[in-house]
Amino acid sequence: MSDARGIAGGWRSPSTWRSNITLLLTSGCLLAACLSCPSETIRPSSPPQGGSGLVIFLTGSELGSLRPCGCSGGQLGGLEKRPAVFGRVPASRRLTIDTGALVANDGEQDLIKFRIMFEALRLLYYDAVCLTDRDQAIAERLGLLTALQQAFSILRDGNDGSGVFTKRFPDLGVTVNVASFDPRIASLEQATQLVDRAHDASSIDILILRHCDNGLLRDTIAKVGGIDCIICPSDADEPHLLSEPSVKPLVVTVGRLGRHLCRLQVVIAAPQGEPTLRFEAVPVAADLPDDPVLVQLYRQYQQLVSEANLLENYPRIPLPEGLAYTGSEDCKRCHEYEYDAWSMKAHGDALTSLKKVGSDRDPECVVCHVVGMEYEGGYLTEEKTPHLKDVGCEVCHGPGSEHAQTYGLKATRQPQMSCLDCHTPEKSTGYAGHEDHYMQKIVHWREPAAAGNVKQ
Repeated sequence: MSDARGIAGGWRSPSTWRSNITLLLTSGCLLAACLSCPSETIRPSSPPQGGSGLVIFLTGSELGSLRPCGCSGGQLGGLEKRPAVFGRVPASRRLTIDTGALVANDGEQDLIKFRIMFEALRLLYYDAVCLTDRDQAIAERLGLLTALQQAFSILRDGNDGSGVFTKRFPDLGVTVNVASFDPRIASLEQATQLVDRAHDASSIDILILRHCDNGLLRDTIAKVGGIDCIICPSDADEPHLLSEPSVKPLVVTVGRLGRHLCRLQVVIAAPQGEPTLRFEAVPVAADLPDDPVLVQLYRQYQQLVSEANLLENYPRIPLPEGLAYTGSEDCKRCHEYEYDAWSMKAHGDALTSLKKVGSDRDPECVVCHVVGMEYEGGYLTEEKTPHLKDVGCEVCHGPGSEHAQTYGLKATRQPQMSCLDCHTPEKSTGYAGHEDHYMQKIVHWREPAAAGNVKQ
């Protein structure tokens, strides 16, 4: 049986809250009603591996990444993939903890993501979630902590330390204690008290640090005795082992954006022996099967984003010096060869790929599939600005009004996007190192297909 104790004070209010909170809360009620049944697909697929058979899964710093961008194959991540990893270990022999930072900000889309993430962690049978200050403020605002309707325990950061989550596995003779601690607002002595209060001979004590540098890590190890594992904030997508594998405490990060899971295998070498931990980073691979309930949850997210009209309300800035987008059809008058070649490429039908997966109303996705969405006069919706859908001429070459009005005497100019604005490592897994190969896919000009010729 698990218990949790936490300190509620010390959190900051979010800096901004959008006007559509009422819509979000109403939609959240629909979400809770439609998806109140836990997934039936989270089942063990293989017996536990070695040691005591206890496995601790750690995640965190999702930063609003519900699933990876679907524009290219082979990407890691996706909440609907996690049951395939968790299910390799029987529920009675696993412990699942999220270290917080569920979203990256507190804008309207972040709030929708937060509610979806909260529900996903419930459906995934998480044991405990450690809320950051921002997490806690958003959860309070959305009413998610009222009566603790979620199935998992909550740990909170506070100005005088944190609570302790405890779960006992009597069949294995192991107890796991988890504390979340921010050394910037509390002393290490308080962390020591947390650990001492929960520790016993058969326990595994895990300390989540909200801030960590080399000096602080050394002080924590020196002053907080008995710690088996310290979790430091992640600055990379993949979990990392920061200490020697055989040295106690094990110091790890859990990664970011849900692309990997941090797996700690509990090993007891002999009866009544002291438990040790073995670290493994488990990729959430694209070929893992999807959990249908979590797939449906993502569809609910897409519906909420669409109903909130986030696409139309996307913040836009004016174009410089009266420039305007005219659409690729306007370019065809003088550049028929280039237009015809472009229209046969993937860029010429880029919005369709989003429509196929239901993301054509999600501004985070649409911005890289249309013309000028970040600027006034740019893409709004397919219905209102059909001439600006897809990755048209003006994405790379810049607004065409002045160029067209002078019959080409004045060249197009900024704002002009480069390939790397959209083909980032997060969105385009295989792009880096294969630029020439990708350039060949979009050739629609007569000059040699060199990157420097794109805007000529």
